[in-house]
Amino acid sequence: MAFSNPNRFKKWLLEHTLLFISIVRWVILSTVTGLLVGISASVFIKTLDFAVKVQEHTDYYFLLLPLGLLLSTWMISKFAKDAEGHGTEKVIEAIHKKNGKIKPEVVPVKLIATVITIMSGGSVGKEGPSAQIGAGVASSLADLMKFSPEDRRKLVICGISGGFAAVFGAPIAGAIFGVEVLFIGNMVYDVLLPSFISGLIAYKTALWIGIDHIYNPITLVHGFSMLMFLKVLTMGILAGIVASIFIETLKLTEFLYAKIRTGRLQKALIGGFALIALTLIFGKRYLSLGMNDIYTSLAGEGVPLFSPLFKIIFTSITLSFGGSGGIVTPIFYVGATFGNIFSSILKIPPAIGAAIGMMALLSGATNTPIASTVMAIEIFGPSIAPLAAIANVISFLMTGHRSVYPSQILGMKKSESIHVRTGVVLEEAQDFRVRWSKSCVFVRLYLYLLRKLRKKQNP
Repeated sequence: MAFSNPNRFKKWLLEHTLLFISIVRWVILSTVTGLLVGISASVFIKTLDFAVKVQEHTDYYFLLLPLGLLLSTWMISKFAKDAEGHGTEKVIEAIHKKNGKIKPEVVPVKLIATVITIMSGGSVGKEGPSAQIGAGVASSLADLMKFSPEDRRKLVICGISGGFAAVFGAPIAGAIFGVEVLFIGNMVYDVLLPSFISGLIAYKTALWIGIDHIYNPITLVHGFSMLMFLKVLTMGILAGIVASIFIETLKLTEFLYAKIRTGRLQKALIGGFALIALTLIFGKRYLSLGMNDIYTSLAGEGVPLFSPLFKIIFTSITLSFGGSGGIVTPIFYVGATFGNIFSSILKIPPAIGAAIGMMALLSGATNTPIASTVMAIEIFGPSIAPLAAIANVISFLMTGHRSVYPSQILGMKKSESIHVRTGVVLEEAQDFRVRWSKSCVFVRLYLYLLRKLRKKQNP
């Protein structure tokens, strides 16, 4: 034992003293970070709320889409190129490639560009900018205190957690999201404590400032049953497929953007006019945040059949053609409407279907099943936990080795039958080959029976 030997006791005492100092240090740092991030994210959300209220005073605000995408593209190109896209992706890239170094000018540029995009009708969200603003504030704090690259990286992860927690009102899920989103299949445990503290402080700060969040507790009428288990399993599989469609559509519009041979500003105008044309055909419900349809779905009321598909298209065009904003709110929209629509087929109460679909799509599209499950509990109450957990993990697996955040590092293979490179970013792990295993006995049996059937048909 340590106490029976003086040398071992000294080492024990030194170890626990250093651990205590480290804990106190990170409690202070994460508290300060959470406070600053909570204030910054709240300023952004308040500004965004004002912009949305201005938008409500005219029916033809979407005619400003070309100008909105043009201004957003110009601002980002001129002042902060790292503010491009949907925010969280750039932070993940900065953590993996730059030790969390984010230029201070990203914060105001991202805030203004996102407000312009959403006010003109661009289909984006608010969590990505909040996460990037939080990460930018944390990076500036780390530079001010002359932190080492490793400590800056930890503080920036706290910024992601704080920004996510402040905007969605889910402090525990926000903390877990910050440490889970960087690696697929791994979590950054050394940042777990400061992430929890930063997320909680940012959330409480946002509440104090007056930020409203979604809280929609759901009670399961009949509880958990084997039939419900099978229905939720099906919902998870479908959610994974929808998430995969979302990701591939986003890649397709980025490919089309790259193929257009003209300048960035001209491409922004093209994207804006394309969105105007789509709005005139399909209506305005797929523009901006789309919170009304999310609330409608969660209330168990009906939504148009093709709402998820149209929201995917509107969001992909907006983000690929110069719009600035997040992608999680559109994911929530697609997930909630998808769950609401398919609940009638699966004979699930629409509100429960919408809640499960919303979280399962988040899990699949971002590869964050644990954070998504915790968020389901924080937003919809504990009774939905077992259903959400099943759907989230299945969706996570079903989406495959892809993500709305291509800078995530692949830390695991989602099937032993699919051989992919691990330890690299998703962009480098896209080529894979199938490797049959004993677990694929059912697939082999199916192929065997198929060959037999063909031989009978063609003797």
